[in-house]
Amino acid sequence: MTLIECVPNFSEGRDLKKVNAIADYIKANADIMLLGKESGADVNRSVFTFAGEKEEVFKAALACVEIAANLIDMRVQKGKHFRIGALDVCPFIPLKNATMQDCIMLAKAVADYAGKIGIPAYLYGEAATIKERQSLAFIRKGQYENLEEKLKTLPPDFGPSDFTEQVKKSGAFCFGARDFLIAYNINLKTKNLDIAKQIAKTLRAKIPYIKTTAWFIKEYDLCQVSINIENYKETPILFVFNECKKIAQNFNIKAFSSELIGFAPQEALCQSRADLDKIIKELGFDYLKPFNKKEHILPAELL
Repeated sequence: MTLIECVPNFSEGRDLKKVNAIADYIKANADIMLLGKESGADVNRSVFTFAGEKEEVFKAALACVEIAANLIDMRVQKGKHFRIGALDVCPFIPLKNATMQDCIMLAKAVADYAGKIGIPAYLYGEAATIKERQSLAFIRKGQYENLEEKLKTLPPDFGPSDFTEQVKKSGAFCFGARDFLIAYNINLKTKNLDIAKQIAKTLRAKIPYIKTTAWFIKEYDLCQVSINIENYKETPILFVFNECKKIAQNFNIKAFSSELIGFAPQEALCQSRADLDKIIKELGFDYLKPFNKKEHILPAELL
């Protein structure tokens, strides 16, 4: 069995009827394990995680393209998270018995499908055909609001370069292949976004293998440092949290809890299953809302 993970990010986190419709459509069109789905109103984004055999993940990814193009209208979409399209990001990650080449082939095949139905599609990460496009931030610079100009200066890998009525609605989609990435947010006891941004910048400069930003989350009434950990073996979650706490103290701010978006392997938290609950408590995963290990810790049998 060859297992591949897919983590599509949809630019919709407020209308839960649409979010549930997306989940239902994916499950109806492919035999995959829908491991989790999370939505945020302030960022106006939903992150799905599913895994399965290559052929079924391909079917599910095609379903993601179709449902995003039909349900989400980028002309009226607003949110704190960077985005360029309705299916903003759709990465493929090799799990059990899978290779990066398997994931690159999937990214290109799904991007080709999106292009054929009139949606601009960019390849990033290991699937990028141009070195500068390996960076997702490079592709999404200017966000959806700059897409008309971007299509002229940075033509997509597949699909139209014209800002058609369909493209105005769907935006552009990004498909990539990458190693495991952990999306991780640290909660700060402050509403001062300028300070939160300084903490995020300092953390990014101090620690390797991470990308950071900061935003105010109305739902929690506080600021967060939002982090992508790109190499959890070299940069463990607990190390990032402790370093952020130290930096925050220099600004007379407390970094007091954190949250996982999607999944992390157990080894990214601790080596021993017996230590898992202790680490979860130390990271404050259950401080603002209940933490379900089944929805955030990737089962070992999938790796």
